[in-house]
Amino acid sequence: MLNTYFRVIVGFMILLSVVLTVFLHPNWVWFTVFIGVNMMQSAFTKWCLLETILQKLGVKK
Repeated sequence: MLNTYFRVIVGFMILLSVVLTVFLHPNWVWFTVFIGVNMMQSAFTKWCLLETILQKLGVKK
């Protein structure tokens, strides 16, 4: 279940950042870059802040 929530939230954040980049200001692209870098970092360290937050909210693995 944790994977499902994680993928939905990350997908939403990426789509939101693209919409903000297109309609508000090009600097919002850095939000997309941040998400990508965070996902790469979590692949190497096996730690992700979003997973920690979801677990504290009671989402089961």
